[in-house]
Amino acid sequence: MSLTIVGAGLGRTGTTSLQEALGIVLNGPVFHMGEVFADLGSVSAWHAAVDGTPTDWDSLLAGYRATVDWPAVTCWRDIAADNPGAHVLLSTRASAEEWWNSVSKTLFAVLDRDLPPHLLPMRALNEAMFERFSPHWRDRDAAIAAYDAHNAAVRAEVPADRLIDWQPGDGWTPICSALGIPVPDIAFPHANTSDDFHKSVDERLNP
Repeated sequence: MSLTIVGAGLGRTGTTSLQEALGIVLNGPVFHMGEVFADLGSVSAWHAAVDGTPTDWDSLLAGYRATVDWPAVTCWRDIAADNPGAHVLLSTRASAEEWWNSVSKTLFAVLDRDLPPHLLPMRALNEAMFERFSPHWRDRDAAIAAYDAHNAAVRAEVPADRLIDWQPGDGWTPICSALGIPVPDIAFPHANTSDDFHKSVDERLNP
């Protein structure tokens, strides 16, 4: 099954909320970093893909209706090219500063924690995708510049009729309008706050 939506938004731009929302409107599973944690056997395949190894996307993403978040966003161009009928969804925050404040305290910070041996390959995957995002991803100004450059590249490369430019406050309308489907009669999901993120990490490290 081909993907309906390819996520091009970086982590901490509402991607967990999007995972829930797209699962509802697409009536199927949506790939997110959490899927890699649930299947650590896939880490090596994703690490290879992030490193630029030619990847069988139909196999790696079999059964999914959409992708959001890292590590898939690192490979969004290849995934979009392999799914030419899919919309590309760029999720962003209200400002680059807001994104930095969130990502530096969550995704980037967790790599400074002591991890059990079985999660070390996951750490290596995260470091590889962050290095590809920016060699100086721990530096505020460099990360913000890379964030802005990434978003500008997506907007420049994706045709307007294929692009869904979305922020968390936009809710259902941009997505449903692009897909030509009714807006669900339920509130848009709001998931994975910074507190939720750290609670989830603690549960994985201390099961």
